[in-house]
Amino acid sequence: MSWKPAYSIILIASTVLDYLTGRTMSRYSDEEKNKRRPYLYISLFANLATLTLFKYYNFFNESAHGLAQGLGMNYAMPAFELLLPMGISFYTFQTMSYSIDVYHGRIKAEKHLGIFALFITFFPQLVAGPIERAENLLGQLRSSFDFDYGRVVAGLRRMAWGFFKKIVIADNLALLVNQVYNNPTDYEGITLILATVFFAFQIYCDFSGYSDIAIGAAQVMGYNLMENFRRPYFSKSIAEFWSRWHISLSSWFRDYLYIPLGGNRVVKWRWYYNLFITFMVSGLWHGANWTFIVWGALHGFYLVFALVTAKQRNALAQAIGLTNYPLLYKWVQVLSVFVLVCFSWIFFRANSLSDALYIIKYSFVGLGNFSQVFAGVNLDHILFMEQGAKVFAVSVIAILVMETVHLIQRNGSVSQLILQRPAVIRWSVYYIALIAVLLFGQFGNQEFIYFQF
Repeated sequence: MSWKPAYSIILIASTVLDYLTGRTMSRYSDEEKNKRRPYLYISLFANLATLTLFKYYNFFNESAHGLAQGLGMNYAMPAFELLLPMGISFYTFQTMSYSIDVYHGRIKAEKHLGIFALFITFFPQLVAGPIERAENLLGQLRSSFDFDYGRVVAGLRRMAWGFFKKIVIADNLALLVNQVYNNPTDYEGITLILATVFFAFQIYCDFSGYSDIAIGAAQVMGYNLMENFRRPYFSKSIAEFWSRWHISLSSWFRDYLYIPLGGNRVVKWRWYYNLFITFMVSGLWHGANWTFIVWGALHGFYLVFALVTAKQRNALAQAIGLTNYPLLYKWVQVLSVFVLVCFSWIFFRANSLSDALYIIKYSFVGLGNFSQVFAGVNLDHILFMEQGAKVFAVSVIAILVMETVHLIQRNGSVSQLILQRPAVIRWSVYYIALIAVLLFGQFGNQEFIYFQF
């Protein structure tokens, strides 16, 4: 993953091509939709071919080479030395959704090349989303804004919360997670489990932190970007999790892949197939590695399994009396979803499938003997004290602070709650957040995880 001046040619070419194909499609009425089709195909082919060349060619080439070797066949297709252009997955999907929407007549083609180029390259969300829809952002880019003190302060507040999640939580957790996941065979038992749970919070804070910064920066300038996360770890089902996690991408796959495949308006086996394929492709979108494909397949399996076993699971909950205690039932569901999501994160974060399988195999070693686990002999090792007690303590406390904020958010906006307080309390909160970032943040070389996608 890299950004080089030469890569701007790809972005410019993609922008001009999609602008021209969109303008050409707009010449034909809805009754002449078939005449738009060739231009849609040109747009989709060009975008997907570019993405495939830079992101997937070497992966598929190496996989084919390995398969050919296994079958005793010759395979001479060369590999290319290509760096992945930063943000290509995000702006490629943004331009494709524009072309598809113009083709279907959902939106009008943008006439102004400059406005269209700004839509594609809008800097707050260019490299890591949210993947915006033309119907939401294009119109705003034509609007003019007066200075609004409240809007600017709200945007800055959103950015500060994003920096807290990224620099204080995600980057501290990265030290612990990287230590284990880059050398998994040095660990076993509760350390592997803790590292996986920490990664669940690291990736959430890393990516949602970026989204907060992007949304806040856009808000300062007067633009509203779509929400990308809504407290996903409080989901009661995997389906609900995907309605709260990386919303701009999951809704993209829903609207431009799952529904065109037939969605749930088909026979059951085909419905399950549509779900599974959609999540397999989602896994591949995240990275050219089998670990990401397995991660996507796991989520596809979770969703299909939930649909197939819905009646049986409800009957079991009623039989054991769990439904008589709604709050307890809810938290059992939330915890179950969190465990399933953490299990899938093992494949997402592991450097290889063999590392992932090792972590799964050795995560439960020694857990049956609590006296041994907590005897103190290896406590420093278990609790990552090689990185220092401060990193561990700050990480845990910061996660608790964030989850407390999330619990408060169930009843309304925390931002509005702060605004209703006296000035002395408001500014105290701002200063505490700023001091927390300065004192406890990691200002090293921890890039955003989703920059690599």
